[in-house]
Amino acid sequence: MNRYCVIMAGGIGSRFWPLSKNNYPKQFLDILGTGKSFIRSTYERFLPLVPPENFVVVTNAAYKDLVLQQLPEIKAENVLCEPMRRNTAPCIAYAVYHILSQSPEASIAVTPADHLVTNEVEFQRIIGRGMDFVEQNREALMTIGIKPSRPETGYGYIEVDTKPGDAIVPVASFKEKPDLATAKRFLAAGNFFWNSGIFLWSTDAIMGAFRQYLPDLVRLFDGGKDSFGTPQEQSFINAQFEHCENISIDYGVMERSQCRYTVAADFGWSDIGTWGSLYTHAAHDEAQNAVSGNAVVVDTSNSVINIENGYEAIVQGLDHCLVALRDHSLLVCRLDDEQQIKHWVEKLG
Repeated sequence: MNRYCVIMAGGIGSRFWPLSKNNYPKQFLDILGTGKSFIRSTYERFLPLVPPENFVVVTNAAYKDLVLQQLPEIKAENVLCEPMRRNTAPCIAYAVYHILSQSPEASIAVTPADHLVTNEVEFQRIIGRGMDFVEQNREALMTIGIKPSRPETGYGYIEVDTKPGDAIVPVASFKEKPDLATAKRFLAAGNFFWNSGIFLWSTDAIMGAFRQYLPDLVRLFDGGKDSFGTPQEQSFINAQFEHCENISIDYGVMERSQCRYTVAADFGWSDIGTWGSLYTHAAHDEAQNAVSGNAVVVDTSNSVINIENGYEAIVQGLDHCLVALRDHSLLVCRLDDEQQIKHWVEKLG
């Protein structure tokens, strides 16, 4: 009953345009056709480990109603609304201060809202072990590493000193997203793991780290400490959040800490951050196309075709391309160029 889960659900997911838009972003979509949105799947994945009343969702005020529609079990006062985006360190600090007002001795799991896990039994085993560890080692900051299956250049990496097997081990260093040659070296070495962005810690550990590494953030939140868990919480956040430094928890805390740990997990994880990663996990036809919706596909291969219900399309003569139609918006591009989608969307205004 003293375990909490913080779901970070404030992103827009612009790399999944036109499916993901400002008014209905990626975390609320069923992009994979599972019958559940990403945020719903995330909630259910942690539910065997955390009671419903101990879930906290940090999101944009515009998405509060969406959160409550998709997660009706969550208390409305535990849906925290950021007035603006300030990266993951202020987001997590907001949630931690809110949790402290309810349970000063809590242990906390922090997770993005929009990731894929295919082996939930193994996921729950790993997270359960990790929660036990941070409860017994109350200065430890833990991040979940993922055993790499390929030389991936789109993820950051966690380095440990030896091949750890199934053990929880200290983190030696964090590595930025590598180029392909470096990613191949990481894979061959066997002691580098993808950084999942899932964190585990006690309130003692994370507050100690905030005080040591982000003291300005602590001073800011301490200024309204008595408002957390009261009707005055939102007005305090609305007035002060813009003064938070825009910094990630990785840069602000994890890369500086001397008490950080990881475990190398293999539970079918992906951040499904791009159309390419969706293509990897989707079902394919005989020409290796991932087709969703009412589409006739001719002389086309290795492509993603995603057509909104109620529309129809004919796609001919493409290879390694993306065709997506949703909400009166159309995207046609090379899959190899999908990293540019975010920049193209900005030009639409």
